[in-house]
Amino acid sequence: MAGFLARRLLNYAVLVVVAASLAYLLAATALNPRSNYADRTPKPPPAVVDAQLTALNLNDKTPLLQRYATWAGGVLRGDFGKSVAGAPVNEDLKRRMGVTFRLVVLGMLFGSLLGVLVGAFAAVRQYGWFDRLSTALSFVVLAVPVVVLANMLILAAAWANEHLFGRSVFLVSGEYTDGLEAGFWGHVVDRLQHLILPTISLSVGLVAVFSRYQRNMMLDVQGADFVRTALAKGLSRRRALVKHALRTALIPVVTYFAFTFGALLTGATFTEKIFGWHGLGEQLINSIFTNDVNTVAAISLLAAVAVLCAALASDLLHAALDPRVRA
Repeated sequence: MAGFLARRLLNYAVLVVVAASLAYLLAATALNPRSNYADRTPKPPPAVVDAQLTALNLNDKTPLLQRYATWAGGVLRGDFGKSVAGAPVNEDLKRRMGVTFRLVVLGMLFGSLLGVLVGAFAAVRQYGWFDRLSTALSFVVLAVPVVVLANMLILAAAWANEHLFGRSVFLVSGEYTDGLEAGFWGHVVDRLQHLILPTISLSVGLVAVFSRYQRNMMLDVQGADFVRTALAKGLSRRRALVKHALRTALIPVVTYFAFTFGALLTGATFTEKIFGWHGLGEQLINSIFTNDVNTVAAISLLAAVAVLCAALASDLLHAALDPRVRA
């Protein structure tokens, strides 16, 4: 088991280096920080622009590999450099990391767990009303883009606040209410009210994906020989399905976990913009528009690390479910 995890960690470390390097090289090649000075009035002298870009390690007149070496050396020391505005990238990303990963982790947990439960129950009740309803709803959700779904949730929340509750239960903008004076628990409730809609926006698509995947895996194993043997030994059908069939059917699903985490990070970019959450996704879009190479590269590196951490979690779950991996 230890050797298995050690090999995985080594592979993931190499992948992080490759992903971060490609992200920086692509950003440094595609983005043009010099254009930020072109429309200034009065226009700064070329020597001043060169000096400023050199100080930020963004000067396109410096060889690309030299800029990359400078950036990589800083990353090894925990320094992601400075933004085009001259502010340290680290300070801004520390706050935004918590915003994005809080949203993504909650969406991942709710989406995957609920999707597994829905898919397993649909397989056990194959061709029943629940199976047909969950199948239809899953395809409807998968056909709706995240942007459309988020705006539909905002409209539904506004209607519910006005006609059902008569007050603002679902809050649609920002992470919290500025200037709120309600004590500790009041602030906790306020943050939860802001968190509901973005979490649903990210979770619903995952529920649809995981439920379809889990249903198919469950159908493959619930009629297998080892399940019939467990039933023949006197185990109840419910316990045989939960203890043997569901555990086996979960193995391919947890492998899929890492890939959906990467897709969830992409969906979080739009969700943050729509709901006014100031996280990494919002900053990534802003950084591309402002030609901020160092910030784009730093966010890409963090995203790569997050996806590979999800892959490691997937490996651990795989090992917990499959004794052959532990051996």
